[in-house]
Amino acid sequence: MNMIFQGRRGKALAAGLVAAGLVTSPVPTAFAGQGAAPLTWEACAGEKVPAGMECATIQVPIDWSRPGENKITLDLARLPVTDPAHRIGSVFTIPGGPGEDGIASMKQFADRYTALRRRFDVVTSAPRSSTPKEALPASCLKPGPGVSEPGDRREYEAQSKVLARAVDTCRKEDRSGLFTRLDGLSMARDVEAIRVALGEERLSFMAWSAGGSPATAYARLFPHRIRAMYLDGVYNQPGGKLLWDRMSRRSFEKRFRGFVGWCARTSTCALHGEDAGKVWRKLLRDADRSPIPVTSARFGEGKLTGFHLQVAVGLSAADPGAFATAVDKARHGDGSAFADNVLGLLAVYTQPIVLALRCPDGLGYTTYAEHREALREAGKISPDMPYSTFDGLVCSGWKIPVANPARPLPVKGLPPFLGVGSQTDFPWTDSLTRTIPGSASVLYDGPGHVMYLTGSSCVVEHADRYLTELKLPPAGTVCRA
Repeated sequence: MNMIFQGRRGKALAAGLVAAGLVTSPVPTAFAGQGAAPLTWEACAGEKVPAGMECATIQVPIDWSRPGENKITLDLARLPVTDPAHRIGSVFTIPGGPGEDGIASMKQFADRYTALRRRFDVVTSAPRSSTPKEALPASCLKPGPGVSEPGDRREYEAQSKVLARAVDTCRKEDRSGLFTRLDGLSMARDVEAIRVALGEERLSFMAWSAGGSPATAYARLFPHRIRAMYLDGVYNQPGGKLLWDRMSRRSFEKRFRGFVGWCARTSTCALHGEDAGKVWRKLLRDADRSPIPVTSARFGEGKLTGFHLQVAVGLSAADPGAFATAVDKARHGDGSAFADNVLGLLAVYTQPIVLALRCPDGLGYTTYAEHREALREAGKISPDMPYSTFDGLVCSGWKIPVANPARPLPVKGLPPFLGVGSQTDFPWTDSLTRTIPGSASVLYDGPGHVMYLTGSSCVVEHADRYLTELKLPPAGTVCRA
């Protein structure tokens, strides 16, 4: 994404970035305010560009409440319709991440859109969340202090203050104003600007993973501009943090019980002949009393508590055999199998820039009381994951008002949605689509995430039929892995 800053403070920054070679001259742009000019599409430059892919740019305000001040230039790309005589309109894809570049994704998965392109231009962007490092000061990219499960209010507040200081330093040093404008609501307004510049009365949407937040914000702001909405592996941001926690724990507990049963049946499981659930819960208690020291070649040294092992199981359980072996080693003091995953997550996800990409959408605990309520819920639902959520604790350091709080979507004005999710994320997506009258969800009965891009032809066929014909699959439809 080329970052062009304009306005009272932005002119000096723009000149500095150009001088440093961090901003290239853009192709013709349009500012999508009143009377936006049509986009100017040109053949995309660079390597590994799919045949026919075209690129353009558009300027939008960094702060939509002050549209006359600093602007940012967003890169756009499209795969043009291959049967123009039967063109329906444009499908706009909203990437996940957070921070994913939709254009890079389009290049990688262009073949997935072959059937869809017969009737649609497929359009995407490098959204403001895919901010280049050059646009923000180094303090925004500095690894944070990490997080642990606080034992009481004093520990909670102390940890929150350390995280908040890092956020405050970044915000003060950010001359662009972008750091506090990376929320789903701002991105939704960017999408509306793109719709206007495309000249489309309505758009059809595909949103992946964390892209569900700007997608649902758009649905709240501009319901009458949506022709169709396909959601793949998204969390239910309108449902709020506690709902997401509750559903995540239920999903985890179900999968973990499956792992325990697999281990009991499988002689090659490192915990075979034991109750794997009891082994795991004892490991959590022991690690809380005496954290396991680990060293990562990439992320240095650290110690794993039960809270950190909870993080590890979410990252490692896709391969039950490897996970069982890692647990067996950890209970004997060797946590090396978890070191890179956990220490890497602690280093990256406590960077101020990552907090800015997640916390403004209401993913965190804003008070100690919310944290305690989450723990009570955890204890009721999941004896194998009885801790706070990682996002919840990290976002306790985000003291800036939440820009895109959880709120229900409008009951009227929206078309039926189609949701898809794997065994892991189906409950999140389904809980969202159920709030929209007439909607449907498809379960991909296997592991994975964002199944349109990485899953089966079954998912692609259902999605393409919905987007093209506005026909939803029957309730209970399952795509086998």
